[in-house]
Amino acid sequence: MKRICVIGAVVCCLLAVSVPASAAGLGEVKAKSAILTTEDGQVLFEQNADEALPPASVTKIMTMLLTMEAVDSGKASLDDLVTASAHAAEMGGSQIYLKEGEQMTLDDMLKSIAVASANDAAVAVAEHLGGSEETFVSMMNERAKELGCTGTTFVNPNGLDTDGEETRTTAADLAKMSAELLRHEKILEYTSIWMDTVRDGAFGLANTNKMLRLYDGMIGLKTGYTSTAGYCISAVAERDGMRLIAVVLGEPDKESRNSDITAMLNYGFANYAMADILEDGQKLDSVPVELGMQSSVSVQLADDAPILMEKAGAEGLEREIIQENSVQAPVKQGEKLGEVVLRRGEEEIARRDIVAAEDVARKGISAIYRDLLAYLLMKRQAF
Repeated sequence: MKRICVIGAVVCCLLAVSVPASAAGLGEVKAKSAILTTEDGQVLFEQNADEALPPASVTKIMTMLLTMEAVDSGKASLDDLVTASAHAAEMGGSQIYLKEGEQMTLDDMLKSIAVASANDAAVAVAEHLGGSEETFVSMMNERAKELGCTGTTFVNPNGLDTDGEETRTTAADLAKMSAELLRHEKILEYTSIWMDTVRDGAFGLANTNKMLRLYDGMIGLKTGYTSTAGYCISAVAERDGMRLIAVVLGEPDKESRNSDITAMLNYGFANYAMADILEDGQKLDSVPVELGMQSSVSVQLADDAPILMEKAGAEGLEREIIQENSVQAPVKQGEKLGEVVLRRGEEEIARRDIVAAEDVARKGISAIYRDLLAYLLMKRQAF
């Protein structure tokens, strides 16, 4: 194997996957429950993050997730016409005042949910996708289990209090659901809207997430409030290629909710950064292939996701590229052909596989014979 060492100045060091609940410099968080994570689930701060509490309209993160999954899988289309039932039309709280029998595209319904937190639209969409609200709620709970959300029980698709029943979830679970929703990038086209309209411009929508205008880099995701739940939010912000998810439940007022989210996100962006596995412009060499239908195979990282790093105590990173000198055909796409190892001094920070980016078939006997004949003729001509 050939080894290439590259030392790059990176203003960061490795992040421990979890941090103390009382992160230095963050200050008091007034929420009953809070968590700050990266998009891939690394916890930067938490406070009673596993306490099950009512989330109010933050419930709609799961409603939007199931909607986006249905659209992206082809089970539904944003052009579908959704018909409001009498049950959907009777929802209170935040709404777009659907009338029984009124039809609206799934696109406009989703926009109404994401922007205006429309409870009636959430139920209409649930009935459209699930056949009934009850079936859709079962789908919500099943999806939560699949995501490892062990502290979550949904009772409806909008988060409104009901007689004797109440949705319960945790800040940690909502961070997982939010991260999954972010896998569907199109949702950001809805959650980042400040103002818009439905019904051909006749009804205005204003985003309930005022942090869109108050916090630099805010791109979503969902607010919530009831007198029981208090003020809640799952907020997503992005700066310098790093996306953070901050969730608070049970805030006493809007000001506390906004200040806690601001403090948590500021803490994350001030103390952490993303480091690429390879430096800018650094390339991986193709690997020669013996007896292959082509002379070499191009390679790539099996996982090129940047690493979350702590800024404090900045030191340089050493990147060691280890690749096979050659490989025998056949070569399968995804076959491991080396590694990139990141170190700081003697400490290994990360290790990522280098894999074949394509298939390379093995030459047949006739092709090998032709190559040998061509080689011999060339040797003869040289004499």
